[in-house]
Amino acid sequence: MMNEMRAEMEGRFQSLLAESAPGRTFPMLRGEGPRVDVYAHDDEVIVVADLPGADKDNISLRLINPKLLEISAVQKEEREGGKEGYAMRERYYGTMKRVISLPAEVKEEGASATFKNGVLEVHFKKEEIERGTLIPIE
Repeated sequence: MMNEMRAEMEGRFQSLLAESAPGRTFPMLRGEGPRVDVYAHDDEVIVVADLPGADKDNISLRLINPKLLEISAVQKEEREGGKEGYAMRERYYGTMKRVISLPAEVKEEGASATFKNGVLEVHFKKEEIERGTLIPIE
């Protein structure tokens, strides 16, 4: 339960950081979040995240707003019996959450995601934004 609360707090903190510095990604404070690459192409944005040990059914994607993506995953411990018998333990188990600031505004429609060999790949179409308003001349 503490891990879930910590992940929720971390996610909220990541969201605040991402909103304050558009176009940047922020690693998790304790290094427990997924590592990501973000690509911007002509008409799409692609996010690739490493989620080793995660199961597809335990991954959640949420577009917070057109420029913020939240990835959360639960990695379950494979061994029964807890921490007994370990000489070294570096792999993380529990809830991970990461908020990524996207380099362009995207839309939910047409988004797709695949998960293969521990790698999540998400494709978004860029939102075509018309700036400004036409003002009629009398």
